[in-house]
Amino acid sequence: METDSISQQKLSKTEKKLRQKQMKARHTLFRHEGIECVSYPTKSLVIANGGLGNGVSRCQLLCVVEECGLVEALLMPPNKPYSFVTFGRTEDSKRAHDSLNGKEIMLEDSGQNVVLYFNFVEKVPWEDMMPTALPPGLKIIEDLVSPEEERQLLESIDWAEDESIPTAQQSLKHRRVKHFGYEFRYDNNNVDRDRPLPGGLPDICNTLLAKCLKMGYIKEKPDQLTINQYEPGQGIPPHIDTHSAFEDEIIALSLGAEIVMDFKHPDGHVAGIMLPQRSLLVMSGESRYLWTHGITPRKFDIIQASEVQKVRAVTADIGDLTLNKRRERTSFTFRKVRRSPCNCSYPSVCDSQREDTAPSFPINEREASKLEEKYVHEVYEGIATHFSSTRHSPWPRVVEFLRGLPCGAVVADVGCGNGKYLGVSKDLYTFGCDRSMTLMDICGEKGFQAFVCDALCVPLRSGSCDACISIAVIHHFSTVVATYWNISN
Repeated sequence: METDSISQQKLSKTEKKLRQKQMKARHTLFRHEGIECVSYPTKSLVIANGGLGNGVSRCQLLCVVEECGLVEALLMPPNKPYSFVTFGRTEDSKRAHDSLNGKEIMLEDSGQNVVLYFNFVEKVPWEDMMPTALPPGLKIIEDLVSPEEERQLLESIDWAEDESIPTAQQSLKHRRVKHFGYEFRYDNNNVDRDRPLPGGLPDICNTLLAKCLKMGYIKEKPDQLTINQYEPGQGIPPHIDTHSAFEDEIIALSLGAEIVMDFKHPDGHVAGIMLPQRSLLVMSGESRYLWTHGITPRKFDIIQASEVQKVRAVTADIGDLTLNKRRERTSFTFRKVRRSPCNCSYPSVCDSQREDTAPSFPINEREASKLEEKYVHEVYEGIATHFSSTRHSPWPRVVEFLRGLPCGAVVADVGCGNGKYLGVSKDLYTFGCDRSMTLMDICGEKGFQAFVCDALCVPLRSGSCDACISIAVIHHFSTVVATYWNISN
């Protein structure tokens, strides 16, 4: 009898702790996302920590919720760390609420565990969202080349380091690159028109370019080619190809694998575009001159789940989104070097038409601190939840460093953000700090030890830690003196 009583007390403590975390998740959803939960049973539930934004796949989440009954809809907003599930019956929804709260699942991409928290909602706020349209001037031509032509193009690339090869070649931080016709200069985002590379474009591209000319995808034959090779997890920063460097049409052939490319309008509108394997991307007009395009470095893409889905924009139809594991992809990007100034219709972003003014710098430390407050501290407070949802995969070299520390080592993470390094190893005693109160709340929700402080004034005794990490922090400091102080100390 006494043993049963002790077990019952432990169970009550566990249930109480679970209830507290569930209520905290409910509060966080309302405060940061405006999602209002209710205390009475409904057919719909919001699942905190169960979203595409923190690495949970559609298939993985479906397997969990379908244990409780017939699922009418599973809605997974892109880049959000939560989802909505609607059951056919309220009884099934209540069963999920009661039995699945606190369920722990392992993320497929990182091997880390997340804990799911379920709350009832009366209204799912994403039900009526419409698909995202392609940016104006953007075209995607599927299956432009055959599998055999794809194989030949990929086999024609010689990545070997050999000075006798008449091409410019280099390895960048996020991808391998090879240039033909003209070398693209990454220091000024332009080409040297007076120094063409020997050999021109590879002969194997002639058939492809003739087809593009015949079909009207380009008006002139390109004279510059950049080949990029991306491993899973690699990408390219958002950018607009320099107006003065190249003519209007830019075409890119995707080989080896599909990828999602992100386009962003200056007004903030974002469109994720699926580029299928062996497809041609054509950018002209507004999509070429006004929208930035880039590939986010990650190992999974958010894509349409339906196999029959032919619309290649990753839409806001969040009832049909899932995660897709990336594979090695190679792109052939063709451009025509411009010989005269650009006179496009977008002068505000055109380097040929815009009159650039010299950058201004803060005149004293007080002014610099104001800039840091406005453009770093306030920004991170505003984007903390979204920022956290995109920062769930630790950098491999940091993980390697942490796992190489002796068991029981005390580690401080200065500028820890959402704490993605605090849970890397259970053999270490880790704690973090950050300037953002919201990010510290997120760390607390994950059960990590973290506190708010400025990275230039960390309240820790000298010699109290065995190791310290500070990842992607120093560039946020507003003055050279502050940066030097941090590095030297």
